[in-house]
Amino acid sequence: MFQTIKKILNEITMKTLIFSFLMITFAASAVNAQNFTVDVKKSTLKWHGEKVTGEHFGLINLKSGSMELKDNQIAKGRFVIDMASITCTDLTDASTNAKLVNHLKSDDFFGVAKHPEAVIEIVKSSPFTNNEATVDAKLTIKNITHPISFKVKKDGKAYTAEMVVDRSKYDVRFGSGSFFDNLGDNMIYDDFEMSVRIEAIADKDI
Repeated sequence: MFQTIKKILNEITMKTLIFSFLMITFAASAVNAQNFTVDVKKSTLKWHGEKVTGEHFGLINLKSGSMELKDNQIAKGRFVIDMASITCTDLTDASTNAKLVNHLKSDDFFGVAKHPEAVIEIVKSSPFTNNEATVDAKLTIKNITHPISFKVKKDGKAYTAEMVVDRSKYDVRFGSGSFFDNLGDNMIYDDFEMSVRIEAIADKDI
């Protein structure tokens, strides 16, 4: 009888220890993980494209964004870009500016009516070293998704990144030497740049 009671007590003690260990592990994990929401009003996304005869650049708004930091690295993140918000900031003539922006929104380029959003989804990152990390992500434009890698720099609540995007991978064909021959001075280079700066707010501070 005594041995049976002792065995039961030992089993209860072991289960208690295991449960306590799991709770401590979970708590430690929760402490190491931080969730952030992007302040879209304080964040910026700049685009820059070049052609044989010149260049154009402008802005696009972030619609929403969130990410999780864990063990000094970005565990995951998702950022939605409002493609309908695209602007050009280098052309001062209102008519010429509007013509370019409307062309960028057309099916020749980003087909905004059919594809109003682009998405950057972080898959993994290296740990931050000297406030810099390498990020592997998926970029979706016109419902076409490809992997993309880039460096992220952290400065307090701000995170910045420079991305080079090959538009030909996303069926953005206009003026592309990858699809058309003999374009001459009308050729627009496939690669364009996106400079991103986001302000991240910890969810507990919202």
